Amino acid sequence: MRLDHLSYAAGPDGLASTAQRIGGLLGRDFIDGGVHPRFGTRNVIMPLADGTYIEIVEVLDHPASDKAPFGQAVRARSALGGGWLGWVVAVDDIATVETRLGREAAVGSRHLPDGTELRWKQIGVNGLIADPQLPFFVEWSSPAALHPSNGADPAYSLACLEIAGDPQRVSEWLGETVEAPLEDVKVEWVAPHGTPGIIAAQVQTPNGLVRI
Repeated sequence: MRLDHLSYAAGPDGLASTAQRIGGLLGRDFIDGGVHPRFGTRNVIMPLADGTYIEIVEVLDHPASDKAPFGQAVRARSALGGGWLGWVVAVDDIATVETRLGREAAVGSRHLPDGTELRWKQIGVNGLIADPQLPFFVEWSSPAALHPSNGADPAYSLACLEIAGDPQRVSEWLGETVEAPLEDVKVEWVAPHGTPGIIAAQVQTPNGLVRI
């Protein structure tokens, strides 16, 4: 179990403008990630060191976005002005999470700009919708060489996550201590006085630390 990526929902100005704004802060451009046909969304990504990445995602005018929990989550966050949607944990065997949560994982896919299909399974988005401090889980079906973190500039890394929430609650959700997937990332837990979830991410860049 490890931290895989962070998801950020595009604001009212759309995916391109949101990516340009955040990329400008970080000093690096996001790259096209493609469309998620089963979820009715699309994304752009920025690979980071240590096998992680940031995605910015927007909902499409597509029936799948009304049915799939991920599409619903993105639509709801964008409707609130956009911002951090959640964090995602990669597991080697998602069947154990399926057993613990009592439901089946959804199959996800997207076609990269070169036509390559990236495939995975994910579960737990409904948990995130109900309680945004909770991550959801992915198991990658595609080879490790296709993981979105590949091609990262080692000068860009996730330095700190600021999460409004209760680490004990998150540990219960994970089925193990919250430190397990976050051992390489500093986490600042803040008692929520409103909606729990990611407040900010601090990214180390060649020009110093940037807080998004």
